[in-house]
Amino acid sequence: MIKEPRITLVGAGPGDTDLITLKGVKALQTADVVLYDALVNDEMLEFAPAHAIKVYVGKRSGDHSYSQDAVNKLMIDYAINYGHVVRLKGGDPFVFGRGFEELDFAASYSIQAQVIPGISSSIGVPGMQHIPVTHRGLSESFWVVTGTTASGKVSNDIYEAARTKATVIVLMGIHKLEEITAIFKREGKNRLPVAVIQSGTTKDEKVAIGIVDTIVEIVEEKKITSPAMIVFGDVVSLHPAYQPIKEFYDIIAEG
Repeated sequence: MIKEPRITLVGAGPGDTDLITLKGVKALQTADVVLYDALVNDEMLEFAPAHAIKVYVGKRSGDHSYSQDAVNKLMIDYAINYGHVVRLKGGDPFVFGRGFEELDFAASYSIQAQVIPGISSSIGVPGMQHIPVTHRGLSESFWVVTGTTASGKVSNDIYEAARTKATVIVLMGIHKLEEITAIFKREGKNRLPVAVIQSGTTKDEKVAIGIVDTIVEIVEEKKITSPAMIVFGDVVSLHPAYQPIKEFYDIIAEG
């Protein structure tokens, strides 16, 4: 029986299997094909039927298994030949997930497509660490910025964000950490609290808490690498591990 081709873009959330939405699970349960990314927890594939085809199409630093163009074409080909394709993407499909490009590509073939949002790591990962991205008296807004552009350079938006009092969340920027902290230093924010979180919400999670002046050394000491996010802002001072840092600098200021 030939099935009607359709595509569902599903946000898998920040990593913990339990953080995918119920609607996302229901989509996986009806999948004929699952195309999943590098940041998706493999355990989520168990929600799909045993007969469903599972294809890894991950793109991570140093690992570009498929170009975006190839993923788009695979998505269409599988939909036409098998029926329901679930495109499973880490975090939320529309937060640096290129979800709209895939939605638009499906529309160009007149294939029905829907979007099921996911918890973005930019909010969910700090939240699990008790770091609110906004907090009365500390931050009235937050920026979510890519650390590295397609050209390999630091995003110009980081220069703008560093001038604000907002919480600044940098995704895909761990390999540019020294360069990014230098931008904040030029704005006189040497003692601004910073958190770096690797593999947030998973069993491999690592956390580094410091200030702009010290975070590079702390990250090196803890051997933190990608995938990791960086959070700049006074809200990081609410993390329990920040209190000893604050006390240390208070003593220096008094002395």
